Amino acid sequence: MRKSKFKHRNVAGAGTYLALTGVSSVILLPFFWMISTAFRPAEDTFNIPPTLIPNPFTVEAFTNLWTNYPFIDFFRNSLIIVLSATVISIVFSCLAGYGASRFKFAGRGAFLTFLLTTQMFPTIMLLVPIYRVMITYGLINTHPGLILPYISFAIPFCTWMMMGYFDTIPKTLDESACIDGCNSIQAFLLVIVPLALPGLIATGIYSFILGWNEYMFALILTSSQSMRTVPVGIGMLMSENRILYNDMMAASVVAGVPVTVLFLLLQRFLIGNLAAGAVKQ
Repeated sequence: MRKSKFKHRNVAGAGTYLALTGVSSVILLPFFWMISTAFRPAEDTFNIPPTLIPNPFTVEAFTNLWTNYPFIDFFRNSLIIVLSATVISIVFSCLAGYGASRFKFAGRGAFLTFLLTTQMFPTIMLLVPIYRVMITYGLINTHPGLILPYISFAIPFCTWMMMGYFDTIPKTLDESACIDGCNSIQAFLLVIVPLALPGLIATGIYSFILGWNEYMFALILTSSQSMRTVPVGIGMLMSENRILYNDMMAASVVAGVPVTVLFLLLQRFLIGNLAAGAVKQ
């Protein structure tokens, strides 16, 4: 009986791993194909039958990025805009999340409901109003003209993330810090913020990925090539008469490196924070 049960578990485990391997292969195949296309000559893109391993192997498409296109400007703009929006989003969502977690005030429920409601509608609905505002204040084709919308997209969800994380930190720590001579601000900065570091990192990852991948607002709110971001720069490789697949795939590979490295280094903080925020203590 025990042997039969053990055999059944082995078969079930093997089936599970086989299914996961199949699903993972389907999901990862487009990424492998993207990398393969980036390292093959342009004339071999549509070879029949297709091959996953490029032959010959070339880095011509990556060379084109830095010689034929202003991708250095695109990356600089993306880094300035996204990092600025990420830092500002972390600061404001941290303060708002702590206030919503620790204090009971009039309108708290309405405030949290409003934040949640903003996530129920696609951001494309805000394109025309934001465009009008940016024209009014002369922010079209500027870094602040993109930083401000990215902040408005990130803060609502980041506030909920931080509030959920602060809820897992006992309030007695705040009280103990005050007893030891700290005021409310000192208790927050010296005691609570260090404990909330995983939540801050998770919030930063979310905000960075959100801004780094954004395309529509970066396209509409910028007018000169020197102000374009990486997603818009990749889109510019599609012309009316020709699509430069190899160059586009090379640009996509390079654009994905910062996000991939960031996620791999800090994924344990992201997963841990989402789990912590899901349970209210």
